[in-house]
Parts: sequence; C-alpha cells; structure tokens
Amino acid sequence: MFPIEVWITYTLACLVLVISPGPDNILAIGRGLSQGKLAASLSGLASGAGILFHVLTATFGLTLLIQTSELAFIIVKTVGAGYLIWLGIKVLRSRSLINLSPSEKQPLTSIVTTGFLSASLNPKPGMFVLAFIPQFVNPQLGSVTTQMIVYGAWFAFLTAIGFALMGIFASKLAGWLNKTPRVVNGLNIGAGLTFITSGFAVAALKQE
Repeated sequence: MFPIEVWITYTLACLVLVISPGPDNILAIGRGLSQGKLAASLSGLASGAGILFHVLTATFGLTLLIQTSELAFIIVKTVGAGYLIWLGIKVLRSRSLINLSPSEKQPLTSIVTTGFLSASLNPKPGMFVLAFIPQFVNPQLGSVTTQMIVYGAWFAFLTAIGFALMGIFASKLAGWLNKTPRVVNGLNIGAGLTFITSGFAVAALKQE
C-alpha cells in the first residue's frame, strides 16, 4: 500500500515543507529561546497535532466543505486570520514570545494551546493537505482513507519533530542572546510581523 520509492519522495517533500519559514516553526523557535527544550518540544508537538487535525478534517470532508462552501470558507479564514493577527499584535506589544527573563515564562498549557490553535485555525495547511497528500495516494493500492490518514499522520509527525528540533537548537543560543537584548527585541518584532503578515495572507485567500 505504501511503495518505498513513493514514501521516500513524500518524506523528502514533507521535510522541505517543515523547514520552510512560517508562523508555527517561529513559535517553536521562540519557545526554545525563551523557555528551553521542553517548551520548544511541546510547541512542536502541538503544531503537529494541529496538522493532524487538518489531515483528519481533509480525510473526512470538512476541508472539502471549506473548498465548496463560500460561507464556510469565509468563516474559517476569518477566524484563522484574526487569530494570527491578534497573536502578532500581542507579540509586538508585549515582546514576550522571546523573553529570557525567568520570571515572565508562560505556562506550558498556554504554549501547547497557542501552538495547536496557530496550526489548526489557519486554513492554509488544510487546503494544502487536501492538495498535497492525494498526489501520493493510489486507489489501486488499497483504501484511500487509510492512505490519507497514514501519509497525513507521517507529515504531522515530521512537523512535530522538525519544529521541536528547531526550538531545541534555538535554545542553545539563549546564553548568547541574554547578552544582546537588542537582538531579542528585534526577533520579537520580526516574529510579531510574521504572524500579522501570515494573518493578512490568510485573509487574502480565495476559494478555488
């Protein structure tokens, strides 16, 4: 059902997507810089769970509904865009995504929730999953549903591990950044602007 040559090609394509800059891996990197390895790992796992949410909705029809229903599409993209823009404004105002002060660390539950919502409320991953994964599905090899879920779960797993490793690697820089507050401030501004830009990009999405 899963030919090795197809699996390898699919895995390589997923890895390219994982390392591409976006709001979710920036979240994990920010958590790693501000709160260390555990926070980075949890943020990455939460993003992977958000991707898995999109995989399941794509497999069982909700994403298809978003593609075909103008009202559903508008509602989902408005919520997703609003959340990302709100998150960006919050980061710009508080400059707390990357904060090396121990007294201002965020609860781990908040980190997990933010990571999951950032991925799951953004319709772009869902639209992408619906367009990307079926290219590797072959109905002649067995259940399409099973293939969608397995390929999607693998993508979610790679996303979780990849984002967590990015955050863990970033945590190694915390000592140096602690001596360069201007760089930390610049990273927070860059992260906030990335969230806001991503939010406007989602708001500009058109139904295909």
